[in-house]
Amino acid sequence: MDQALSYASGPTDSPLLTETIGANFARTVAAGPDRAALVDRAAGTAYTYRELAEAVDAFALGLLARGIRPGDRVGIWSPNRTEWVLTQFATARIGAVLVTVNPAYRTHELEYVLRQSGIRLLVSAPVFKTSDYRAMVGEVRDACPALEQVVFLDGPDWDGVVAAGRALDPARLAEVAATLHPDDPINIQYTSGTTGFPKGATLTHRNILNNGWFVAELQGWTHEDRVCLPVPFYHCFGMVMGNLGAVAHGSCMVVPAPAFEAAATLKAVEAERCTVLYGVPTMFIGMLADPGFASYDLSTLRTGVMAGAPCPVEVMKRVISDMGMTDVTICYGMTETSPVSTQTRVDDSLEQRVSTVGAVHPHVEIKVVAPDTGEVLPRGEAGELCTRGYSVMKGYWDEPEKTAEAVDPDGWMHTGDLAVMDADGYVGIVGRIKDMVIRGGENIYPREIEEFLYTHPDIVDAQVVGVPDAKYGEELMAWVKVRPGAEAPTAESVRAFCTGRLAHYKIPRYVHAVEDFPMTVTGKIRKVEMRERSIELLGL
Repeated sequence: MDQALSYASGPTDSPLLTETIGANFARTVAAGPDRAALVDRAAGTAYTYRELAEAVDAFALGLLARGIRPGDRVGIWSPNRTEWVLTQFATARIGAVLVTVNPAYRTHELEYVLRQSGIRLLVSAPVFKTSDYRAMVGEVRDACPALEQVVFLDGPDWDGVVAAGRALDPARLAEVAATLHPDDPINIQYTSGTTGFPKGATLTHRNILNNGWFVAELQGWTHEDRVCLPVPFYHCFGMVMGNLGAVAHGSCMVVPAPAFEAAATLKAVEAERCTVLYGVPTMFIGMLADPGFASYDLSTLRTGVMAGAPCPVEVMKRVISDMGMTDVTICYGMTETSPVSTQTRVDDSLEQRVSTVGAVHPHVEIKVVAPDTGEVLPRGEAGELCTRGYSVMKGYWDEPEKTAEAVDPDGWMHTGDLAVMDADGYVGIVGRIKDMVIRGGENIYPREIEEFLYTHPDIVDAQVVGVPDAKYGEELMAWVKVRPGAEAPTAESVRAFCTGRLAHYKIPRYVHAVEDFPMTVTGKIRKVEMRERSIELLGL
């Protein structure tokens, strides 16, 4: 294909892993049984790889004793903790499909996921924060005929499964492992659909093991790395890019807290001498703004990933300069692609790391196409980003029509994201196709205006949405978070700040100061909700 077109394929010199997650885990344990594997700060526990393998095997055998077989769905509904990791690797050992349930779900969403995926056994925390999981499970249980067993953590349920496993012949695990294949589905993740019910992206051993491996490879991980993971495990960022990346490299997983807390994360980095730190941009913003930030020793940090949402330039610069993460990388992807399709490299320029989401991943193809015709566009032109390769999901669980809408007959996953590929093959995400604002015939990408508003001395975060307008079709509204102690900017003051520096049609007409943006638990801004609330606020 002509180099001037927006198409690129990743390097293939390092081969794909052709084993199951269980086989890969066993290989890592054999290579360094006494190496540090997992530290759970809230529980006060630490495991070597030998100890982790023993705990994983006991729970895997316990699941077999409870009648779970390859292909059966096992759900996990819990914040980040040791048992989450044990369940992840135990289900992989016996070929059960792990269904990761968002800890923020309420009964309506829980019931949908339990029914839609046909979960036979659910591992659940009893409570977390204001969520009484035990009561919610009780409420929906009768409506979920496939759900036969619930194993609550912190009590006799979990202990009973482990005890049953210890009574079983360990040879059973090898017998089951011999029947498993890398292309078997092993994980269902419900994408946080901003409209309608979430869809269950079905991922294989091959999908997620390789993606975790290459994300970590591109950061240069070895068995000496200690990886701080404040990102949620129920999502690819935590369980694939974090846990699978770490185990494939024999690195140590550090769980700073059940859910993200800035101080707990900074404390974990210092106490555990972490070399790697993961987070969505809002997490890094939170850590940099922590009152005690300057007092933490973060000198061991080297690399990590910022992903999950567009990364503000100023935040990236501070992560490199103030947190010492000189080799920090940016990743772009989606659950349906296991998740990562592009990543910056550790030796990329600051400009590439702050203005792009990197170049194509190994063994993956990407292209930018015209959304209406599907034609590959010249480099430099904005269109829909599509990706193809080992990382594309098997499909949405039990939803062939929805799968066909997302993955075309040639195997290309259509991301719904607007992207531009530059002359060097680096990709910039300019927004969601559905977030693009058309004002008086001009296409406006909110991302560009958000980046500009970060340069305002009193604004620490900004999100821009389109609202209906009788004259122009749409107008821009900026939601802004203000730095502590500063006065909330008015629409007039923001317009004055923008005038002469942004084209007139890109200057927000409305400004709304907020404490927080509506978000999905994966750290994605819910622009659909922002738009609805903006229309109400403005009385449109």
